[in-house]
This record gives sequence, structure tokens and C-alpha cells, in this order.
Amino acid sequence: MVSTLARLLPVLALLIAAAPAQAFLARPVIFASVGSVTKAPNGWLQFCSENPAECRASPEPQQDVKLTPDLLQQLFTINAFVNDRVKWTSDLDRYGKAERWAMPLDRGDCEDIVLLKRRMLERAGWPIGALLITTVEDPKLSGSLHAVLTVRTDRGEFILDNQSPEILFWYETNYRFLSRQSPSDPNLWVSLVDPKELPGPVLAQR
Repeated sequence: MVSTLARLLPVLALLIAAAPAQAFLARPVIFASVGSVTKAPNGWLQFCSENPAECRASPEPQQDVKLTPDLLQQLFTINAFVNDRVKWTSDLDRYGKAERWAMPLDRGDCEDIVLLKRRMLERAGWPIGALLITTVEDPKLSGSLHAVLTVRTDRGEFILDNQSPEILFWYETNYRFLSRQSPSDPNLWVSLVDPKELPGPVLAQR
């Protein structure tokens, strides 16, 4: 009896650990409504002129990532690593300019942090068409502009944000979504339509 219980304990532990992730992945699958083509941010155009390799469209056909608990954990790991590593610093303090997008080392603002998460996820095997830089308005900061990373999966679209350690579905944030990259071409930006009635938030668990 004791030996049987000892063999079962590791299995039970894995099931218990996986339960929150499975519950999170069972949330409604709702994708953001895309509007018309819009102008790319000036910072993106400047970044691409200096880093053309980071801005190429993928030759692979567009497809959403099939999300698993392991891949969800990878999102958490990279999101937390970058948030902890990069100290938020304004472009004015770092470059003496109001706006400049650049790959950060240990300092940067929201766009820089998004660029690093995007690069790390791509190098971890995520398709670039599933990693969309997104501009939003933050009501907590009187409508100030902010950048986050939208990650497209078969379970919906997740937001990686330097202002939060959590990963939320896009519709669980309090942001007003403005524009983002097209999955087919990172240099093509599209507007986003405000959502109507949406489910309440459920936090993903590590």
C-alpha cells in the first residue's frame, strides 16, 4: 500500500500542477477584431531602417501556435525574465530623444522590452507571425500610449506586458487597443476595433 502510494504521488503532483493551466486554457477563444490598414509607428520604421533582419516577413504560411501547458510556461518564463532584466528607462533619459526603438541590454522603455521578448520567443521556436507588437492606450495613465506583445495561439491571443507579471488574454486587460502588426507581414500594421461585452479575467498560473 505504501509503495503504491509512493508511486502515485509524483503523478498526482503533476496533475495538480497542470490543473490551473488547463483551466486557463479552457477560457473562451476570442480574437481581437481587426480594422483597416494603418500607419506603422515611426519608432518601428526607424528600428527597421537600422535592423532590417528583425523586420522581414516570414516565408512560412501564417498559422496560430498550438498552445500547450509547456508553451504557456515558456511564455511566463521569457516574459518574467525580460521584465526582471530590463529596467524601464525613458527614451529621453537614455537617448535624449522623445522616441527611439532599440533592442535593450539592461535598460529600455516598453517598445524596447517588447522587441526583446519578440526576439527571444522567435529564437525559442515561435513563428514571427504569432508575435505581434501592439499599441494601446492605458487608462490608468490618462490614455498614455503603451506597447505590448500580442501572442497569437489556437487558444486565443495573449498579452505580454512589462507592467504586469501576469499573462492575460487580450480581452482581460484594461487597455484600449489601437493597432498592431499583421501576422502576414510585420511591416503591415492594422487598426483594432474596441471590444463589446467580454468575459471577466482569469489569471494564468505558473
